[in-house]
Amino acid sequence: MTTKYVFLTGGVVSSVGKGVTAAAMGRILQERGFSVSVQKLDPYINVDPGTMSPYQHGEVYVLADGAETDLDLGHYERFNDIDLNQVCNVTTGQVYAEVIAKERRGDYLGGTIQVIPHITNEIKRRIGLVPKTTNAEIVLVEIGGTVGDIESLPFLEALRQMRTDVGRENSVYIHVTWLPHIGATNELKTKPTQHSVRELRSIGISPDVIIARSDHPVDDSLREKIALFCDVELRAVVPMNTTPILYEVPLLLDKAGVGEFLLERLGLTPRRKPDWTDWERLVREVQRKKPVVRIGLVGKYIELQDAYMSVREALLHSALAQGVEVIIDWVHSAELEKGRGWEAVRGADGIIVPGGFGGRGIEGKIQAARYARENKIPYFGLCLGMQLMVVELTRSILGNEEANSTEFDRGTPHPVIDLMPDQRDIADMGGTMRLGLYPCVLQPDTIAKRAYQVDEVKERHRHRFEFNNSYRELLQSAGMRFSGISPDGRLIEIAELSDHPFMLGTQFHPEFLSRPNRPHPLFMAFLEAAARQAGVLKPIAMETSQVNSS
Repeated sequence: MTTKYVFLTGGVVSSVGKGVTAAAMGRILQERGFSVSVQKLDPYINVDPGTMSPYQHGEVYVLADGAETDLDLGHYERFNDIDLNQVCNVTTGQVYAEVIAKERRGDYLGGTIQVIPHITNEIKRRIGLVPKTTNAEIVLVEIGGTVGDIESLPFLEALRQMRTDVGRENSVYIHVTWLPHIGATNELKTKPTQHSVRELRSIGISPDVIIARSDHPVDDSLREKIALFCDVELRAVVPMNTTPILYEVPLLLDKAGVGEFLLERLGLTPRRKPDWTDWERLVREVQRKKPVVRIGLVGKYIELQDAYMSVREALLHSALAQGVEVIIDWVHSAELEKGRGWEAVRGADGIIVPGGFGGRGIEGKIQAARYARENKIPYFGLCLGMQLMVVELTRSILGNEEANSTEFDRGTPHPVIDLMPDQRDIADMGGTMRLGLYPCVLQPDTIAKRAYQVDEVKERHRHRFEFNNSYRELLQSAGMRFSGISPDGRLIEIAELSDHPFMLGTQFHPEFLSRPNRPHPLFMAFLEAAARQAGVLKPIAMETSQVNSS
């Protein structure tokens, strides 16, 4: 089958929901029997988001091959239950770096290097790598940003050329826009969408579908107006009201007829009838009134909750499977250091400390770990959260507050967490960490082994610092069990306390492998412990299956 392409652009405002829309479109096509992959084209000049502040970019989502990518790739993988690879996130920085490297090597034989055709050709080459590396029959390509942004122009021009390169019958353009609501007159306005489409058409792209996002119902008269002024079929103007349930989006879009229109436009016949049973049950479970479990998430970027997008979703997946409602209390670790915010920690049924970099707020996270250990509150540490759990126990054993990670105190006399030996002489921050999928051997009679129910798993990593093996015996004597170890026995991957209902930390990021209908086993075990702490009986509301590899 000839590869088909669905291109998604955004208009009016940023953060309009293109990523979720692209993910939902992929699911709709999968339900009809087609293999899909999704690619994000990001216009920023950074090579990848790995060194970008979470306040600017949200979380960095790590793929199995170690690529540090945009958080939208998390939506793509969760909705479609697929493994993407590094070609699925392309940035301006990557494109220009490749073109300049070719120019320096003389690959262009002395020619003048220009945006057209050299930059656009490189963009198209990278789009073409997706079906070659993923065997996808349909590739969805999302451009970050908003039509009209100067930095997006090379990507839009490349997409314009793609229609000629692959043929009209093999390409569809979807434009996702926003309908602002004017409170004084209580009406939705289509004019920004009209201007956005006009801007897009001036570049040479005429959208086939318009997804009209809104916080208010969109009536047929507005759809007719958009269809008329934007030269789009009426049935291809799809209203998409804001829903509090993220996983309802595929159902709403499919109900609006998007699936049939896309296949018709691409000349495809459905291979099977969509079966939305699991997704409908998922949505019903979200809507059902359930016992509440409160989780205190102690982080340093909580002002932008997207910095912990995958953690939040993994908690939701597991809570749904446990038949409980999870309420996350966002606790700023730096505030704990000042004695503020402790009411949320003390009121939590479980405490989770996610990953992060830099010294700000570290002592607050350590204090949260100490509170969880001393008060037998379920604790789940992710990457840095595991390391600080180890630091806290070491301080308690030694009676010495100087025990630390060399990431935060290079001169600490007790470097219980230290730089990986092969990273000591590296100054470049980009791409120097242990990234991607690594194996972990589970030890018998441990919480981790009982959760996974297998002997070995593969999990995704993103870190430079490791547990210092010089402290293994000391911590084991204090009741710490190293329940997950690298196959060569050199690296600690999971640590837990033997005299605690649930105090466990992972050097990896299990949140990246959680799926809506397949919650991660460690998140499941943590939520179960938190539900017990809350005094909530655990009804089995949904079937779950193991996640033991990427």
